[in-house]
Amino acid sequence: MVLFGWWVFSRPERGTTGSVSTNFRWLGPNDKIVVDGFDDPKVQGVACHLSRAQTGGVKGAMGVAEDTSDAGIACRQVGPIKILGELKDGERVFDEHRSLMFKTLQVVRFFDRERNVLVYVSYSDRVVAGSPQNSISTVPIMGWPAP
Repeated sequence: MVLFGWWVFSRPERGTTGSVSTNFRWLGPNDKIVVDGFDDPKVQGVACHLSRAQTGGVKGAMGVAEDTSDAGIACRQVGPIKILGELKDGERVFDEHRSLMFKTLQVVRFFDRERNVLVYVSYSDRVVAGSPQNSISTVPIMGWPAP
């Protein structure tokens, strides 16, 4: 229980920015594309938005539907960039369960030191096998004008 509480509160701050219906369902909510926003927990000044499919219907309403692996990501510099700790290549900055138990949507970060660019990759994986579907976004680390 303590470990679960730590996991919930240590995750990056996020919120749903919006959604759009893609498929009408007679019973339960419609299928939709949902857009979430989150900040990189170790890099101040970077915000990301992730769009993903969300299955509706009765199974979706009960939380037992398995969502598809489709997801897109866009990350941008929104202020002065300040790195708050050691950046590890492939470090997870976002995760969300996409099925009842076995599928997870993740965003990981890489730091391309040669080009001074942060690289964010979104993908889905399962306990046994993941999906090759992925999306990438890059954020060049640049100066930010003072107000």
